[in-house]
Amino acid sequence: MMGNLPRAPGAPHPLATPGDRAGVPAPGPQRRRPPAVTLAIAATTALALFLRLWQLTRHGYLLGVTEYDDGVYFGSAVRLVHGAAPYKDFITVQPPGVMLLMTPVALFAGPLGTAKALAIGRVLTACAGAAGVTLTGLLTRHRGPLAVAVAGGLLAVYPDGVYAAHTVLIEPWLVLFCLAGTLAVMDGDRLAISGRRLAAGGALFGFAGVCKAWAIVPVLVLLAGLARTPRRALMFAGGVVAGFGLPVLPFAALAPRAFYHSVLVAQWSRTDAQRIPLWFRLDSMIGFSHGPFLPHAALLAVVAATAVAVAGCSLWATLASGAYPPALELFALASGGLIVVAFLWPADYYYHYAAFLGPFLALSVVLPAARLADVLRSRRRDSGAGQGLGTAGAGWSRAWLGVTAGVVLTLAVLQARTVPDPSYNGVADAIVADEQLIPAGSCVVADAASYTIAAGRFLSARPNCPAMVDSIGADYALSGGRNGLTGAGHVRAVRQFWLSALSRAQYVWLSGEYQRRIPWTPAITSYFSAHFRLARADASGQLFRRIRDRS
Repeated sequence: MMGNLPRAPGAPHPLATPGDRAGVPAPGPQRRRPPAVTLAIAATTALALFLRLWQLTRHGYLLGVTEYDDGVYFGSAVRLVHGAAPYKDFITVQPPGVMLLMTPVALFAGPLGTAKALAIGRVLTACAGAAGVTLTGLLTRHRGPLAVAVAGGLLAVYPDGVYAAHTVLIEPWLVLFCLAGTLAVMDGDRLAISGRRLAAGGALFGFAGVCKAWAIVPVLVLLAGLARTPRRALMFAGGVVAGFGLPVLPFAALAPRAFYHSVLVAQWSRTDAQRIPLWFRLDSMIGFSHGPFLPHAALLAVVAATAVAVAGCSLWATLASGAYPPALELFALASGGLIVVAFLWPADYYYHYAAFLGPFLALSVVLPAARLADVLRSRRRDSGAGQGLGTAGAGWSRAWLGVTAGVVLTLAVLQARTVPDPSYNGVADAIVADEQLIPAGSCVVADAASYTIAAGRFLSARPNCPAMVDSIGADYALSGGRNGLTGAGHVRAVRQFWLSALSRAQYVWLSGEYQRRIPWTPAITSYFSAHFRLARADASGQLFRRIRDRS
């Protein structure tokens, strides 16, 4: 047992708390400033969220019609929660990923109505797009706050990435799961050693593939990087198989033939009447789609300058360090390059495709420049030799990041000034008028499900009403990839599908692109003309009523 130890006069008792010490106030809690990297991630995420939610404040964007595809994805979820099985009871040509993500939201279609439920889905998709910026910041945080700010800022204001998040489209969710998978399999610049992390990342990439098959591109790049370590490659591949197979197998098992023809055959063999021009694709991918289109020579110069700058930074950093580029940088460059090739190959191209390229483009621009700056800074610090070259190189890389930051600010201003297509205002107002013409519970066949969803006429009280969500997808699936303008009407199954749908409809709602989605063969045209009359024509298209109700 210890005795009492002598204490110096005025010294505090050894067990006394700071507040017990006479004359010495207890220190208060210390407020630490958030690290610069954290602030950069927060700022770019806030910018991304603002731009994506701001779009929804425009007239007609939250409750109106702005797309065809969102009606397919959200409509599929609504059909699912009402007991219809995709691929078996209705045709859709995409894997079921976004449909599954929207299924909880579709539960609100009953109490709130389909238009308001879709509005919730739109807000969630905008948040998913902003979350991709957060993940991009986390992927680049080891390169410092400037790299985080530029990479996250580029993705935050990437024009078609912003616009793709204005409604329920696939790309924001695809990007979210691909970036989450990348964050799981990467440990800073390097591939993770942990088998659990590789398997978890593989599962995230697998579910990204359930959203859209494009996820196979980064998956193949990562498998190539893991090829020298078969055990790690197997862990990653196993995660991919599980993440893809578990959500897909129940639907594929219910209707294997329909699933095969819808998701595989229709997608790989689809054709269109004309090819989207190269210049539109380059404008979209390089980030100038929302401003004035550049002359072709200027556009090529911008593309070439960007490619040279990225390759130059990567090569310079490699020569200066004597080491190969790290795995994360190679992953971004290889994935981005393959995605560009994939977007230039097919006849079709839509603006929202570029949203998938956005994060890989941002990483490809920032990572080589940031690595070069780090390498040259390290050389200058460790040795005075080559200081002139190091100073010039570090200044050049900082200038490249600075120019990119200027591009971010310019694009942010352009985004904030972009005025949505004014025709959407007319469509939104017209849909309200059309809704009043169609009694609730009627059977409406539309070439665009987004119209009936916005009007609250997607669900019918008639038991024999066709469960249609994707008119052009039905053409693709039943004809091997053709649409109304490329010969789908020559296929008997397509003609039977449309005659059956029209024979059960009370109303037919045709948008401005109905000729591309419906094969107007003589038999279909004759039946339609004999049984339907125009009830209203407006900005939303044409609404036809059956001449004699079949109730």
